[in-house]
Amino acid sequence: MAGKASKHNEMTFWQHLGELRNIFIRCMLAVVVLSIVAFCLKDIIFQQVVLRPRMPEFVTNRLLCRLAEQWNSPVLCINSTILPLINIELAGQFTVHLRVAFWSGVIMAFPYIMYELAKFFRPALKQGESATLRGVALMFTLCFAIGAAFGYFIIAPISIHFLGTYSVSAQVVNQITLGSYLSTVLGLIFAGGAAFEMPVVVLYLSRLGVVKPQFLSRYRKVAIVVILVISAVITPPDVFSMTIVAIPLLLLYEVSVLLARMEFKD
Repeated sequence: MAGKASKHNEMTFWQHLGELRNIFIRCMLAVVVLSIVAFCLKDIIFQQVVLRPRMPEFVTNRLLCRLAEQWNSPVLCINSTILPLINIELAGQFTVHLRVAFWSGVIMAFPYIMYELAKFFRPALKQGESATLRGVALMFTLCFAIGAAFGYFIIAPISIHFLGTYSVSAQVVNQITLGSYLSTVLGLIFAGGAAFEMPVVVLYLSRLGVVKPQFLSRYRKVAIVVILVISAVITPPDVFSMTIVAIPLLLLYEVSVLLARMEFKD
Protein backbone atom coordinates (compact mmCIF):
# COMPACT_ATOMS: atom_id res chain seq x y z
CA MET A 1 0.00 0.00 0.00
CA ALA A 2 2.88 2.34 0.87
CA GLY A 3 4.48 1.54 -2.49
CA LYS A 4 1.30 2.44 -4.31
CA ALA A 5 0.97 5.65 -2.32
CA SER A 6 4.61 6.55 -3.07
CA LYS A 7 4.14 5.86 -6.76
CA HIS A 8 0.99 7.97 -6.81
CA ASN A 9 2.71 10.87 -5.03
CA GLU A 10 5.62 10.74 -7.50
CA MET A 11 3.28 11.29 -10.46
CA THR A 12 3.64 14.69 -12.11
CA PHE A 13 0.82 17.21 -12.35
CA TRP A 14 0.21 16.27 -15.99
CA GLN A 15 0.11 12.57 -15.13
CA HIS A 16 -2.49 13.27 -12.45
CA LEU A 17 -4.41 15.35 -14.96
CA GLY A 18 -4.20 12.55 -17.52
CA GLU A 19 -5.49 10.02 -14.98
CA LEU A 20 -8.34 12.37 -14.08
CA ARG A 21 -9.15 12.70 -17.77
CA ASN A 22 -9.30 8.92 -18.10
CA ILE A 23 -11.66 8.73 -15.13
CA PHE A 24 -13.86 11.41 -16.70
CA ILE A 25 -13.95 9.47 -19.98
CA ARG A 26 -14.87 6.20 -18.23
CA CYS A 27 -17.58 7.92 -16.20
CA MET A 28 -19.01 9.60 -19.31
CA LEU A 29 -18.99 6.26 -21.15
CA ALA A 30 -20.92 4.72 -18.25
CA VAL A 31 -23.44 7.57 -18.37
CA VAL A 32 -23.80 7.26 -22.15
CA VAL A 33 -24.30 3.48 -22.06
CA LEU A 34 -26.86 3.69 -19.24
CA SER A 35 -28.58 6.63 -20.94
CA ILE A 36 -28.99 4.53 -24.10
CA VAL A 37 -30.49 1.76 -21.96
CA ALA A 38 -32.86 4.27 -20.36
CA PHE A 39 -33.76 5.69 -23.79
CA CYS A 40 -34.78 2.23 -24.96
CA LEU A 41 -36.91 1.71 -21.83
CA LYS A 42 -39.09 4.73 -22.63
CA ASP A 43 -42.45 3.19 -21.74
CA ILE A 44 -41.29 1.84 -18.38
CA ILE A 45 -39.45 5.00 -17.33
CA PHE A 46 -42.19 7.43 -18.34
CA GLN A 47 -45.31 5.46 -17.44
CA GLN A 48 -44.03 3.84 -14.26
CA VAL A 49 -41.64 6.52 -12.96
CA VAL A 50 -41.63 10.03 -14.46
CA LEU A 51 -45.36 10.56 -15.00
CA ARG A 52 -46.48 8.50 -12.01
CA PRO A 53 -46.45 11.15 -9.19
CA ARG A 54 -49.28 13.09 -10.89
CA MET A 55 -51.60 10.06 -10.96
CA PRO A 56 -54.16 9.16 -8.25
CA GLU A 57 -52.81 5.59 -8.00
CA PHE A 58 -49.29 6.77 -7.05
CA VAL A 59 -48.43 5.33 -3.63
CA THR A 60 -48.12 8.70 -1.85
CA ASN A 61 -51.33 10.05 -3.35
CA ARG A 62 -53.26 6.89 -2.40
CA LEU A 63 -51.93 6.95 1.15
CA LEU A 64 -52.76 10.62 1.75
CA CYS A 65 -56.24 10.29 0.24
CA ARG A 66 -56.88 7.29 2.48
CA LEU A 67 -55.79 9.32 5.51
CA ALA A 68 -58.05 12.16 4.34
CA GLU A 69 -61.03 9.80 4.42
CA GLN A 70 -60.15 8.34 7.82
CA TRP A 71 -59.51 11.71 9.43
CA ASN A 72 -62.30 13.49 7.57
CA SER A 73 -59.83 16.06 6.26
CA PRO A 74 -60.25 16.49 2.46
CA VAL A 75 -57.30 18.88 2.23
CA LEU A 76 -54.92 15.95 2.78
CA CYS A 77 -56.04 14.21 -0.43
CA ILE A 78 -53.69 15.21 -3.26
CA ASN A 79 -53.70 14.49 -7.00
CA SER A 80 -57.14 12.83 -6.85
CA THR A 81 -57.42 13.56 -10.58
CA ILE A 82 -54.66 13.20 -13.17
CA LEU A 83 -52.85 16.45 -13.89
CA PRO A 84 -53.10 16.96 -17.69
CA LEU A 85 -49.90 17.78 -19.55
CA ILE A 86 -49.47 19.39 -22.95
CA ASN A 87 -46.65 19.71 -25.48
CA ILE A 88 -46.34 22.94 -27.49
CA GLU A 89 -43.07 22.36 -29.33
CA LEU A 90 -42.53 20.23 -32.43
CA ALA A 91 -39.49 18.48 -30.95
CA GLY A 92 -40.69 18.88 -27.37
CA GLN A 93 -41.47 15.26 -26.56
CA PHE A 94 -38.29 13.98 -28.22
CA THR A 95 -36.21 16.55 -26.30
CA VAL A 96 -37.87 15.54 -23.03
CA HIS A 97 -37.16 11.89 -23.85
CA LEU A 98 -33.47 12.70 -24.33
CA ARG A 99 -33.32 14.68 -21.07
CA VAL A 100 -34.96 11.91 -19.07
CA ALA A 101 -32.65 9.30 -20.62
CA PHE A 102 -29.55 11.39 -19.83
CA TRP A 103 -30.46 12.10 -16.19
CA SER A 104 -31.54 8.49 -15.70
CA GLY A 105 -28.08 7.50 -16.93
CA VAL A 106 -26.45 9.93 -14.50
CA ILE A 107 -28.44 8.58 -11.55
CA MET A 108 -27.74 4.95 -12.43
CA ALA A 109 -24.03 5.68 -12.99
CA PHE A 110 -23.66 7.63 -9.73
CA PRO A 111 -22.31 4.67 -7.69
CA TYR A 112 -19.72 3.93 -10.41
CA ILE A 113 -18.70 7.61 -10.55
CA MET A 114 -18.16 7.63 -6.77
CA TYR A 115 -16.13 4.39 -7.10
CA GLU A 116 -13.86 5.93 -9.75
CA LEU A 117 -13.27 9.06 -7.67
CA ALA A 118 -12.50 7.00 -4.58
CA LYS A 119 -10.09 4.84 -6.59
CA PHE A 120 -8.31 7.98 -7.86
CA PHE A 121 -7.68 9.39 -4.38
CA ARG A 122 -7.04 6.07 -2.57
CA PRO A 123 -3.35 5.54 -3.55
CA ALA A 124 -2.36 8.87 -1.98
CA LEU A 125 -3.88 7.96 1.39
CA LYS A 126 -2.71 5.87 4.30
CA GLN A 127 -4.38 2.53 5.02
CA GLY A 128 -6.79 3.93 7.63
CA GLU A 129 -7.60 6.93 5.47
CA SER A 130 -8.23 4.66 2.50
CA ALA A 131 -10.85 2.71 4.46
CA THR A 132 -12.41 6.01 5.52
CA LEU A 133 -12.58 7.13 1.90
CA ARG A 134 -14.49 3.98 0.93
CA GLY A 135 -16.90 4.71 3.75
CA VAL A 136 -17.36 8.29 2.53
CA ALA A 137 -18.09 7.14 -1.02
CA LEU A 138 -20.63 4.61 0.25
CA MET A 139 -22.28 7.13 2.60
CA PHE A 140 -22.38 9.75 -0.15
CA THR A 141 -24.09 7.31 -2.52
CA LEU A 142 -26.58 6.01 0.05
CA CYS A 143 -27.49 9.50 1.28
CA PHE A 144 -28.04 10.70 -2.28
CA ALA A 145 -30.24 7.68 -3.04
CA ILE A 146 -32.34 8.19 0.10
CA GLY A 147 -32.66 11.92 -0.58
CA ALA A 148 -33.63 11.36 -4.20
CA ALA A 149 -36.29 8.86 -3.07
CA PHE A 150 -37.57 11.40 -0.54
CA GLY A 151 -37.77 14.04 -3.26
CA TYR A 152 -39.59 11.68 -5.62
CA PHE A 153 -42.03 9.99 -3.24
CA ILE A 154 -42.76 12.86 -0.83
CA ILE A 155 -41.88 16.32 -2.13
CA ALA A 156 -42.71 15.77 -5.82
CA PRO A 157 -46.37 14.63 -5.50
CA ILE A 158 -47.13 17.28 -2.88
CA SER A 159 -45.54 20.02 -5.00
CA ILE A 160 -47.27 18.80 -8.18
CA HIS A 161 -50.65 19.00 -6.46
CA PHE A 162 -50.01 22.44 -4.98
CA LEU A 163 -48.43 24.06 -8.03
CA GLY A 164 -50.73 22.32 -10.52
CA THR A 165 -53.91 23.51 -8.77
CA TYR A 166 -52.69 26.92 -7.59
CA SER A 167 -54.49 29.84 -9.20
CA VAL A 168 -54.26 33.61 -8.84
CA SER A 169 -57.58 34.11 -10.65
CA ALA A 170 -60.38 32.04 -12.15
CA GLN A 171 -59.65 33.85 -15.43
CA VAL A 172 -56.26 32.14 -15.69
CA VAL A 173 -56.26 28.48 -16.72
CA ASN A 174 -53.30 26.24 -15.93
CA GLN A 175 -51.92 24.37 -18.92
CA ILE A 176 -48.81 22.59 -17.71
CA THR A 177 -46.27 21.68 -20.36
CA LEU A 178 -44.41 18.38 -20.29
CA GLY A 179 -41.08 20.21 -20.14
CA SER A 180 -42.16 22.31 -17.15
CA TYR A 181 -43.40 19.22 -15.33
CA LEU A 182 -40.17 17.35 -16.00
CA SER A 183 -37.99 20.25 -14.83
CA THR A 184 -39.94 20.45 -11.57
CA VAL A 185 -39.79 16.71 -10.84
CA LEU A 186 -36.09 16.38 -11.72
CA GLY A 187 -35.26 19.50 -9.71
CA LEU A 188 -37.03 18.12 -6.63
CA ILE A 189 -35.34 14.72 -6.96
CA PHE A 190 -31.85 16.23 -7.18
CA ALA A 191 -32.66 18.80 -4.48
CA GLY A 192 -33.67 15.95 -2.18
CA GLY A 193 -30.49 14.06 -3.00
CA ALA A 194 -28.36 17.15 -2.34
CA ALA A 195 -30.15 17.97 0.94
CA PHE A 196 -29.53 14.49 2.32
CA GLU A 197 -25.80 14.89 1.72
CA MET A 198 -25.71 17.52 4.48
CA PRO A 199 -24.61 15.14 7.29
CA VAL A 200 -21.77 13.70 5.19
CA VAL A 201 -20.52 17.15 4.17
CA VAL A 202 -20.74 18.52 7.71
CA LEU A 203 -19.01 15.41 9.08
CA TYR A 204 -15.88 15.89 7.02
CA LEU A 205 -15.84 19.70 7.19
CA SER A 206 -15.92 19.27 10.97
CA ARG A 207 -13.09 16.74 10.78
CA LEU A 208 -11.07 19.36 8.89
CA GLY A 209 -12.00 22.02 11.46
CA VAL A 210 -13.89 24.16 8.93
CA VAL A 211 -17.34 23.84 10.54
CA LYS A 212 -17.65 24.16 14.30
CA PRO A 213 -20.48 22.47 16.24
CA GLN A 214 -20.90 25.68 18.24
CA PHE A 215 -21.78 27.52 15.02
CA LEU A 216 -24.42 24.95 14.08
CA SER A 217 -25.90 24.99 17.58
CA ARG A 218 -25.92 28.79 17.76
CA TYR A 219 -27.86 29.11 14.51
CA ARG A 220 -30.20 26.16 15.13
CA LYS A 221 -33.24 28.46 15.50
CA VAL A 222 -32.42 30.19 12.23
CA ALA A 223 -32.04 26.80 10.50
CA ILE A 224 -35.41 25.65 11.89
CA VAL A 225 -37.14 28.78 10.59
CA VAL A 226 -35.54 28.40 7.15
CA ILE A 227 -36.54 24.72 6.95
CA LEU A 228 -40.13 25.51 8.00
CA VAL A 229 -40.38 28.30 5.43
CA ILE A 230 -39.06 26.05 2.67
CA SER A 231 -41.46 23.29 3.70
CA ALA A 232 -44.39 25.72 3.75
CA VAL A 233 -43.54 27.05 0.29
CA ILE A 234 -43.33 23.68 -1.48
CA THR A 235 -46.34 22.05 0.20
CA PRO A 236 -50.10 22.69 0.25
CA PRO A 237 -51.38 25.11 2.93
CA ASP A 238 -51.92 22.53 5.67
CA VAL A 239 -49.85 21.59 8.69
CA PHE A 240 -49.68 17.86 7.93
CA SER A 241 -48.06 18.22 4.50
CA MET A 242 -45.60 20.79 5.79
CA THR A 243 -44.72 18.53 8.72
CA ILE A 244 -43.94 15.41 6.66
CA VAL A 245 -41.48 17.46 4.62
CA ALA A 246 -39.99 19.47 7.49
CA ILE A 247 -39.36 16.62 9.95
CA PRO A 248 -36.76 14.73 7.83
CA LEU A 249 -34.94 18.00 7.07
CA LEU A 250 -34.89 18.95 10.76
CA LEU A 251 -33.59 15.47 11.64
CA LEU A 252 -30.84 15.86 9.05
CA TYR A 253 -29.77 19.12 10.66
CA GLU A 254 -29.70 17.55 14.12
CA VAL A 255 -27.70 14.59 12.80
CA SER A 256 -25.27 17.07 11.24
CA VAL A 257 -24.86 18.86 14.61
CA LEU A 258 -24.24 15.53 16.36
CA LEU A 259 -21.65 14.43 13.80
CA ALA A 260 -19.93 17.81 14.01
CA ARG A 261 -19.56 17.41 17.78
CA MET A 262 -18.13 13.93 17.33
CA GLU A 263 -15.61 14.81 14.61
CA PHE A 264 -14.64 18.44 15.19
CA LYS A 265 -10.93 18.93 15.77
CA ASP A 266 -9.53 22.16 17.15
